[in-house]
Amino acid sequence: MAVKVHRAGILSTLQDLGRHGYQRFGVPVGGVMDEYSHRLANLLVGNVEIEATIEMTLAGPRLEFTQDTLVGICGGDFAPTVEGKSVPAARPVLLRKGCVLDFGTCRLGCRAYLAVAGGFDIPLVMGSKSTYLRGGFGGFQGRALRRGDLIATGEPDPASYPGLRRQLEAGASFAYPRWAVDANSAFLAHGHHRIHFTTGRHWELFTADSQDQFASAQYRIAPDSDRMGYRLEGPALVLKQPTEIPSEAVTFGSIQVPPDGRPIVLMANRQTTGGYPRIGEVSAVDLPMLAQLPPGDTLRFESIAPEDSQRLYLQRDRDLGIMREALRMRMKQ
Repeated sequence: MAVKVHRAGILSTLQDLGRHGYQRFGVPVGGVMDEYSHRLANLLVGNVEIEATIEMTLAGPRLEFTQDTLVGICGGDFAPTVEGKSVPAARPVLLRKGCVLDFGTCRLGCRAYLAVAGGFDIPLVMGSKSTYLRGGFGGFQGRALRRGDLIATGEPDPASYPGLRRQLEAGASFAYPRWAVDANSAFLAHGHHRIHFTTGRHWELFTADSQDQFASAQYRIAPDSDRMGYRLEGPALVLKQPTEIPSEAVTFGSIQVPPDGRPIVLMANRQTTGGYPRIGEVSAVDLPMLAQLPPGDTLRFESIAPEDSQRLYLQRDRDLGIMREALRMRMKQ
């Protein structure tokens, strides 16, 4: 079983939940930008949530499936079609052998995730299938997908979604249920976005005006943003006095302020350490939303207590757990 790439899109890579345990050797965690959509796509097809998906950015690929294949699509809206017919997201879709799944340009959000039942049969590198482009390792040959690539897939559970298989036997080119899961994409529908943050280790080093501006001003995601970091255009932030900060560990969502005063939010492919002052940390529950904002979109930061940030994240994790159990039951139908 395999997936053949007819068109790669702007940036399509294989990603999972990251390469943990190697930061002390200078190896970034990496992994998906939108963990929520990635995990949900895998649940739809019966995979474990750490299995790799294809992460597509801004414009998607065109893919052919060499066998009947169960897929799940979550995240941004890339208007996927088969033979000109719309393929729904946020639900399992069974594709007939030879189907070509065509993703367009994103209409909402900027990243989508494609999971296939059985996962992608690629080697683990330091315990992960994630592609690290700057290092040239992981994923499919350490690079973004290209036209002509043939990606092997694993063996799915043949007993899953028998109702969809009956639809295919009746002659449909693809089949899907009437129900859908809550893909949590409604937050992308409006033109501005509130991102929760907790104050960082160096919050008190910034002037009171800078603290007020950061927690109230509108920022725009700069064109030179990428998977390593989002540069933000807006009011410049100023320290009370010049300060040397020793390099220390950083994480997904750390908000650094370099000497020019323009905040940088560190993203999935962040470096392992950083020496710029950290004014805040993006709340983990809002990282998927931030990952879906393309360059040019605007956002505002809103302060949240650490215990409230943790509560919201745990609630989302519980919601995923409920969906996980519900989908196990659905797979038998």
